[in-house]
Amino acid sequence: MDMGRFLRHLFTTRAAVRRHFPPASLQAITAAIAESELGHRGEIRFVIEPALEPAQLLAGMAPRERALAVFSDLRVWDTEENSGVLIYVLHADHAIEIVADRGIHAAAGQQTWQRIAADMERDFAAGDYGAGALRGIAAVSAELRRHLPRGGGDVDELPNEVTLL
Repeated sequence: MDMGRFLRHLFTTRAAVRRHFPPASLQAITAAIAESELGHRGEIRFVIEPALEPAQLLAGMAPRERALAVFSDLRVWDTEENSGVLIYVLHADHAIEIVADRGIHAAAGQQTWQRIAADMERDFAAGDYGAGALRGIAAVSAELRRHLPRGGGDVDELPNEVTLL
């Protein structure tokens, strides 16, 4: 086990997340998701988790593994067109994972999601958390518009609010 990672997770709190994502930033992210979903048939969830639990760390849980669990727990997969996309931020690891349901993943491909996550990570590393999140949402939205343009009768199936675990 990586002791540095363990300590980082132990001491990363919700307060640390709120310093990087103040209420105005969270509101802007929520608004960007709601606005974006007017232009496509996809569903975006944005989740920030300060740190993993000690048991998860002892088990060697990777950010991707946790993102997949959150994707399932929040039922991002449960949309009519299998068009849910999770943007998951594991703050203690400075990691971003994008998990897309099969309806959009097959069209856009894993490399697209990895590129968007890498761009967001660069913004976050530069201390530009709010803008990086908004750029990530815009990039995911562009993929959704390209592959799943808005159709008649589209319903907002998942909450747009940022989830802080």
